[in-house]
Amino acid sequence: MALAGLNIVLFGLFFVWPGSLGLIYSFTDYTGIGTFEFIGLDNYEQLFGDPTFYRALTRTLLFAALSVPLMYVVSLSIAALLVSNYTRGKAAAKIIFFFPWLISPIVAGVIWRWMFGESFGFVNYVVSELGADPLAWQTDPDLALMVVVMAGTWGGTAFNMLIFIAALKNVPRAYYEAAEIDGANSWQRFRHITLPSIAPTSFLVILLSSLGAMKEFAMVQALNGGGPGTSNTFIIQYIYETGFQRADVGYASAVSMILLAILLTIALLQMWVNRRRAA
Repeated sequence: MALAGLNIVLFGLFFVWPGSLGLIYSFTDYTGIGTFEFIGLDNYEQLFGDPTFYRALTRTLLFAALSVPLMYVVSLSIAALLVSNYTRGKAAAKIIFFFPWLISPIVAGVIWRWMFGESFGFVNYVVSELGADPLAWQTDPDLALMVVVMAGTWGGTAFNMLIFIAALKNVPRAYYEAAEIDGANSWQRFRHITLPSIAPTSFLVILLSSLGAMKEFAMVQALNGGGPGTSNTFIIQYIYETGFQRADVGYASAVSMILLAILLTIALLQMWVNRRRAA
């Protein structure tokens, strides 16, 4: 009972209270210091007419649409490889694949920035050695987004891999043995046994990955700062710049409330789809 009470207190302190403040501030002209006045829906009217907000939201959704499927495929493939009886060196492989999750997103961003630097990066060095022209990884918006997608996939694969490993190990071996006796090949066993058996885990991974992609900030900030220019500014970066650099906390809070509504919509939509498939 005491533990439940503590959880309620912590939830209220770190989630309900900040969320309530954000909702209140979204209806004010608060700058972060001093007093504030209620201005009604002015922040929301400004937000829905702000092209910068739509660009940041569109780029964030594009990042999520590209990184989440890639992260799912890579993490599931690695997990399947690590639970296979034919794989050797599993312990070392787990450490290597799990390493990205152990380092901070800031460090991960710096590592990828060094790798894909235009004038000093390792990748462009290899490209030059092969006789090709260096690529504009930092100044071309699409290439810069590609690097962010690869970095996000690299950082998020490790945790998803562990979840998939646990799920794959819980699939009864008798299913595979029966399918093998019936003449099913490896792909048929994977498609008709593995994927349906880990469907709840797949739903969890996709949900967490989607929410994480929509909230990506630290890694992108360290990698290219949303550049070149503001072409790859994500929604969390936009909130940060608006609230802390422009000292417009009220407007930033309004953007945060819209982001919260989007995240809840994504979660509810995925839950609805999952229930329909399970029915």
